[in-house]
Amino acid sequence: MSSLVTTLTETLRYRGAIGQWSWVLHRITGLGVLFFFILHIIDTSWSVFYPDLYEKAIAIYQTPLFTLGEFALVACVVYHALNGLRIGILDYNPRWWRFQQRAAIWVLVASVVLLVPVFLLMLGHVIKYYGSNPTVLPLTEVLAEQLPFVIGIGAGIVAAFIFAVLAGLVLGNKETPVVGGISKGSKLERFWWSYMRMSGLLIIPLVFGHLAVMHVVQGVFDLTVAGTSVPGVTATITQLGAGEYLGNAINDTGTAVEFVGERWNYLVLSVAIWRFYDFALLFLAGVHGFNGLRYVLTDYTSKSPLLRRTAIYACIIGAVVVVGVGGAALAGTITNTSVKMAEKARIALVGEIQSHGGDEDENEAEVPVTDESATEEAITETATETATETATETSDN
Repeated sequence: MSSLVTTLTETLRYRGAIGQWSWVLHRITGLGVLFFFILHIIDTSWSVFYPDLYEKAIAIYQTPLFTLGEFALVACVVYHALNGLRIGILDYNPRWWRFQQRAAIWVLVASVVLLVPVFLLMLGHVIKYYGSNPTVLPLTEVLAEQLPFVIGIGAGIVAAFIFAVLAGLVLGNKETPVVGGISKGSKLERFWWSYMRMSGLLIIPLVFGHLAVMHVVQGVFDLTVAGTSVPGVTATITQLGAGEYLGNAINDTGTAVEFVGERWNYLVLSVAIWRFYDFALLFLAGVHGFNGLRYVLTDYTSKSPLLRRTAIYACIIGAVVVVGVGGAALAGTITNTSVKMAEKARIALVGEIQSHGGDEDENEAEVPVTDESATEEAITETATETATETATETSDN
């Protein structure tokens, strides 16, 4: 803890070159991205396991607090990616280290140049959404919904501490012995050093592609707009039957579950390309992020073998849980039944939001909820009409 306080105070007092601030920003942005990554993977897994909860999660993302967080997330991703690229390039050839300061400035400039047009496009989605006077969850409920994540993280830390205590009893609380000036763990650390650089290079195009599709081409607000085309997929079914929603590349019900289902069920030569894409991003970014967290935590726990082990085990547990849950979701199936469950959940959710907000004007709601059965029938009828029109246009072409 004392080393962490020292780092913070000395960073604020630092009067040296830009390198110190690049180091600080790289860590802060990395931690910010990892925090959202954990939330995002767990939430998205609900589209398979708990469709009703996923609709609630997307409603939370469509609130002012998370809208601001979305802009911060994109800024963190862009800077962390470009600065990581700088680190990888300069580490490749130590003779280039003399360009550290200049390269750090280039990273800042490139980040700003890239973020300005991206933010403008994202702002367009924000203005369009909030300009329609949407029904959103209250801030108190948004914050309350984060409590399970806090409890889960706390449980992981407690489990890591218990494992660290048990390991200490068996192995002893001693540091890894050094023989001949070389630590026994040095080969493993060299592997992780290489992995961080190689995985970083692979992650950049994957994460930039993901951001472009999910935050620029379409925003999170478009996930719940009925009749919206799903980017990156084409229709694989010419005509949907009764009670069918998936396969026409259209989000007929205006549910986030159907959006994810259209992407993950899309096949090219019998290959679910978006599932492979997302798994590659999940695995590479998950291991990269938690190993980066390990670097940060062990920097400040090096004087205590128990705390250092706790930090390492916490990162291992986090990586296994997040990658495992995300991988299980990608291996799962989103069916028409899942979409129907999500549709009902969305109807109920809008009614709940309206009742909390005391909004009696039914015309201002995104989905009328005065009569649930009638509303459900109306939405289903609209979805069926949209699917039929899409199928007709496809057959005519």
